[in-house]
Amino acid sequence: MRNRFLQKTSLLQPKTLLVIFLGISIIVVSSALVELFQSKDELFDLKQNESRTLLESIITASQNSLLSHEEIEDKIIERLLNNAAFIKMLYERGEVNDNLLKKIAEMNDIFRINIFDSRGNKLFRSRIEVHKGLEEKNSPFETLRPIFDGEVDTLIIGIKEARFMEGLRYAVAVSAKNRSAIVLNVNAEELLNFKDRIGFGVLLREVAKNANIIYVALENQSGILAAAGNTDLLNSVADSIGYYSLSDSSFAWQTLEFDSLTVFEASQPFYYNDNYIGLFRIGLSLESLDLINKRIVRRIIIIGFILLVLGSAFLSFIFARQNINVLKKQYSAIESYSNTIIRNVSDATIVIDHDNKVMIFNDAAELLFGVTKEDAAGRQLSEAVADFGWNDLLNSQSPLDQIKCYINDELKYLLVSKSNFNDENDNMNTILVIRDLSNLKKLESQAQRNEKLVAMGELASGVAHEIRNPINTIGTIAQQLNKDFKAVENEEEFELLTSLIYKEVKRINDTIGEFLKFARPEPINPSWFNLNELFGEIQKQFKPLIDEKGASLEMEKPEEGRVYWDMNQMKQVLLNLVQNALDAIDSNGTVSIKCKRKNESTMEISVEDNGEG
Repeated sequence: MRNRFLQKTSLLQPKTLLVIFLGISIIVVSSALVELFQSKDELFDLKQNESRTLLESIITASQNSLLSHEEIEDKIIERLLNNAAFIKMLYERGEVNDNLLKKIAEMNDIFRINIFDSRGNKLFRSRIEVHKGLEEKNSPFETLRPIFDGEVDTLIIGIKEARFMEGLRYAVAVSAKNRSAIVLNVNAEELLNFKDRIGFGVLLREVAKNANIIYVALENQSGILAAAGNTDLLNSVADSIGYYSLSDSSFAWQTLEFDSLTVFEASQPFYYNDNYIGLFRIGLSLESLDLINKRIVRRIIIIGFILLVLGSAFLSFIFARQNINVLKKQYSAIESYSNTIIRNVSDATIVIDHDNKVMIFNDAAELLFGVTKEDAAGRQLSEAVADFGWNDLLNSQSPLDQIKCYINDELKYLLVSKSNFNDENDNMNTILVIRDLSNLKKLESQAQRNEKLVAMGELASGVAHEIRNPINTIGTIAQQLNKDFKAVENEEEFELLTSLIYKEVKRINDTIGEFLKFARPEPINPSWFNLNELFGEIQKQFKPLIDEKGASLEMEKPEEGRVYWDMNQMKQVLLNLVQNALDAIDSNGTVSIKCKRKNESTMEISVEDNGEG
């Protein structure tokens, strides 16, 4: 009895239980995997049938859409041609005039009726309009040339731009006596709006509303013609099914992986009137496959749990211990990750509890308010960072508020975003995300000041022009007095004073000219020239002054100095720099100009002197 008891109890050893558990688990998992693969095959069969049906429905709807558009366009053509035939009959009888065309256009909802002679000149019109200063977008003579040349009697012009005004027209033309042309057009906006309402884009958007459809698109060799749904996935497919089945008339499918998303994609070419339009592609969600996987996993977990319950306490303890360790690691990782995000976010973040005490105070908040998180933790918000009207802000219904305050004697503009959440004890906590808008406010103020300065510059420029006119008059009068009149006495003083007036007027005029250049700079007129030519002119211009001063001018010319600049303005810049350098040196001083090409698009020119400055 004792041996039999020992044999029985030996079966309850942890190793035995573990072997039994593993055996049962292998059997259960194997059966679950077999079921999983069978379910996958069945699911793919269903997806093929579903996608084939959807594609056929889309193709049928697209064909109907194109057919509807063609029928509408044919009705418009028929209506315009019937009216054109009636007008042609009246015109050839000599009964047409502008008023008659206007009445016909109003009665038949025709936008415009024109009759042109064979040279493109307008004989009659339904609208009397004068287009002055408007550019002609198309020439009636070129458009109607087939009728004027006798090539056709009826011309379907179709959608075209209005000749002078904005908008699109749908036009037809018929020939009349003496190869004249009768042209009728209607506003094409309604036709285009109808086309948009029944077009591929609307159709695909309606199809994509199905939650099971991730994306649907029509594409050809040129690219995507229309698409709806998650179109970003379409752009990320490097070798999609569409590119290797464009010339194939059969249905095809494949599965695509996008990060954690698996898509069942099917495609089928689209033909209309035996013409290849493009390839329809549709991506279906494989969420049902994920559900099957999850169901199998849940089944394995449930069976494993039952086995654990029926197993020994030893195995239960081990597995419980392992689960606790895993949960601790996950919790620690999540907590560490969340704290890292909050601590390093660029906006100041403060979390307070239901008593308005600070729970979290990140690094950005420390930097903004000049308070450490250790000093702020556990204190009332108004005590930790001063009272900036926090109670009113927390009681406000608005999720966004702006605060104007002083922090460390510095004016600050703060944008505060507020959100609430309940903790595990169902106590409401509040998250305050605070962004410092002070620099943005300064930029706005600076922009306003710049606008005022521009306005003042324009005003000053206008005043300068007003001053220049009388100043020029004074100068002219002074010259005329010195030329036409002689003083009875003190002739030399008279001539000196008139010359002085003219010189001072010229000096004022030059000053105004320089001011106007500053207020309204001349436009840049670039052209190709060689820097050696510019340096040569500068050297010639300053040679007398340099020789007189006993100084020297050194130039380091580039080997390849062809540039595309405004030569006059660059010359003025270099003249000013060289003149400043000459003013800064004494006799025997040196002014050097160096030119060096930094890269293909950048040339560096430096002007240096050895003066005291």
